[in-house]
Amino acid sequence: MKFKLSQLNKQLRVVGGLLQPITQVKSPKTFKKVQWLYKKLYAKKRPKSSDIFYQEEWIKGNDDNMIRLCIYGPKNPTATKPVTGLLWLHGGGYANGLPEQETGTIEEFIHTSETIVIAPDYRLSIEAPFPAALEDAYASLLWMKNNAKTLGINENQLFIGGESAGGGLTCCLSAYAKDKGDVKIAYQIPLYPMLDDRMQTPSMKDNNGPLWNITSNKTAWKLYLGAAFKTDSVSIYAAPARLNTYEGLPPTYSFVGREEPFYDETKNYIEQLQKAGIKSQLDIYPGVFHAFDLVVPKAKISQKAHHNLMKNYKMATQTFYQSQN
Repeated sequence: MKFKLSQLNKQLRVVGGLLQPITQVKSPKTFKKVQWLYKKLYAKKRPKSSDIFYQEEWIKGNDDNMIRLCIYGPKNPTATKPVTGLLWLHGGGYANGLPEQETGTIEEFIHTSETIVIAPDYRLSIEAPFPAALEDAYASLLWMKNNAKTLGINENQLFIGGESAGGGLTCCLSAYAKDKGDVKIAYQIPLYPMLDDRMQTPSMKDNNGPLWNITSNKTAWKLYLGAAFKTDSVSIYAAPARLNTYEGLPPTYSFVGREEPFYDETKNYIEQLQKAGIKSQLDIYPGVFHAFDLVVPKAKISQKAHHNLMKNYKMATQTFYQSQN
């Protein structure tokens, strides 16, 4: 789907026009340069709200690697019982990103419903391809479950979520955890997730939109999948669009832009969940580019998207539980 700037919401058009020509990533070297920029911009970012704490924990990964966890929560909780635990996975095409870039959204979650948020600094594809990110996410999920009591988390209310590649990793982790059977996930929030390495959907084909497009997507999948790229040996835990069954996955909320490259794969994922009888909701916003809510947070449509996200999150914390027994 060829993208035209005239399709954009007026409040996003200027930023979209600036981003469109400079965000078509064609090589792994570019991703490495972008990661340098991420570190400069976000490495020291902390919550603006004085009522939210931040701390770091280092845990051992599956490959004897060390995983840095960013932990957030209310400094002076009012809840008299354990609260929701949310594992939040950053985006960046699996090649870029840091947990700290999600600080604003994390603060919103905590203010909406008292929550302990764990945001892992999982390995990127520029360091290690699949399954490194999945293994780090799973190790972080296990750590959250095993330390729930110490953290003040209700172990029967473990949520996961993320945006873009973090949304795709959320869906991978849901399927992986279900099949492993060690952790029961109560709810998932994969926002405009990166799900399909085959890139044959109408919204992805020829998409030249701002921030993320088919050129960047091809480069990212090739880097993440390595030798499996463009083969039928791609794991369902790398590309959840390849799942054969959706039964047993957790209730889900997502939103996506109508013109963005991940529109069709997100819509199909939610429809498959609904067909499997899983309570799932998708909000669709016209005239927006990928990750519009993070890039232009003050736009009315971005504020609407986050209002609806937090409304659904509040509902989920009051509704969805999954016993670990």
